[in-house]
Amino acid sequence: MRRLLKAGAACLLAVGLVTASSAAAQAVVVPTHAINICQSASFYDNYDSAGGPYGLKRVLGYGDKIGHTPGAHPVYNGWAATFDFGPNDWGYMRIECIGGYNSW
Repeated sequence: MRRLLKAGAACLLAVGLVTASSAAAQAVVVPTHAINICQSASFYDNYDSAGGPYGLKRVLGYGDKIGHTPGAHPVYNGWAATFDFGPNDWGYMRIECIGGYNSW
């Protein structure tokens, strides 16, 4: 019985460690400060792999403060998951319009 309890405790510990590391892997990455470097950039609500971006939210102007962390936030066919610090919401815009990292 003691062996069974020890084995059960070890199993629970292992499950706890896997769950903790899985939760850490899904942690939100704070977007790196950047700006829109295009004269204007369409900012869409979401991206569909079959149809591209959809749900135009607004058009961002040159110098608008945005956020994107290369390697942490997804880019699909040139459309990058981006945070607009104006209204504080997420959307998608062209990756080539993101620049000026850490400029503000």
